[in-house]
Amino acid sequence: MSPVSDVEGEPVDPLVAAESLTKHYGDVVALDGVSFGIFDGITGILGENGAGKSTAIKIFLGLLQPTSGRAMVLGKDSSRSVTVRERLGYMPEHDCLPRNVSAAELLTHLAEASGLPPSRARTRAADTLRHAGLFEERYRPIGGYSTGMKQRVKLAQALVHDPRMVFLDEPTAGLDPAGREEMLDLVRKTHREFGISILLSSHLMADVERTCDRILVLQSGRLVRSGEVSGFTAETESVFIEVDSGREAVVAQLEARGVTVRVERSGLHVDGADESIYDLVRDAVVDAKAPLRRMAPRRRALAELFMHEGEEVEP
Repeated sequence: MSPVSDVEGEPVDPLVAAESLTKHYGDVVALDGVSFGIFDGITGILGENGAGKSTAIKIFLGLLQPTSGRAMVLGKDSSRSVTVRERLGYMPEHDCLPRNVSAAELLTHLAEASGLPPSRARTRAADTLRHAGLFEERYRPIGGYSTGMKQRVKLAQALVHDPRMVFLDEPTAGLDPAGREEMLDLVRKTHREFGISILLSSHLMADVERTCDRILVLQSGRLVRSGEVSGFTAETESVFIEVDSGREAVVAQLEARGVTVRVERSGLHVDGADESIYDLVRDAVVDAKAPLRRMAPRRRALAELFMHEGEEVEP
């Protein structure tokens, strides 16, 4: 994989790179020869459950060995370098927190395990919990925490040793809409204030679009898309049109204007949601003399995005 260039034209190596990465679990193929690079910033790895997201993260962390290919992290093979693992943080999807200790005790212990002396470890734990919004609750046993508070503890423990990069596996799992917004704000704040690069794994398009700079899309263990968030946002917007009658005439008028229309039982979908699209739809409906019941922007679901992707794109 060739390095990309920064704004001054100098080559930039990826922080994390998958090189023809494959992982089999018996007859199940979790990753199928994927290659991609992850650079500074916040990158989202997007895919439905079972797409291979968690497997990729665990290989980067050195927790799993690939069947073939290589996983490079900070320029070294993640499966062979202990020093690389010291510079990584990991927020797992599953519940992994001890119930009978406080968040302050847990983070202090982890900070000491990373090499800090006790006094500095206590200070680092307190500062990290303040960042995560848990400073006032830091001495309560974790077992009494809400789901949102536990997610914040999981994020804090991934940050307490001041890593270069963190891997967040479904950080909004189990959260209500308000909790999701707060967690995603915290993820952005972490990168903005500490300069820590982040790989965020999710099956939720909205979470990745709202938080990340770049997106990698996995489907059935293969990389099907990668690119800047703005490109995905444009491609996942459409206009939904519902008319009382004259649907065929509307379709004909739109196609005559060079607009691609997807016909579904519920109505018509036109890709794109800028002002020019609305103008074309308005004119088509008027010329078709079709009674318009509803016209509104619509975001395509993740499954629909996958159905329209079939080629691998180089990062």
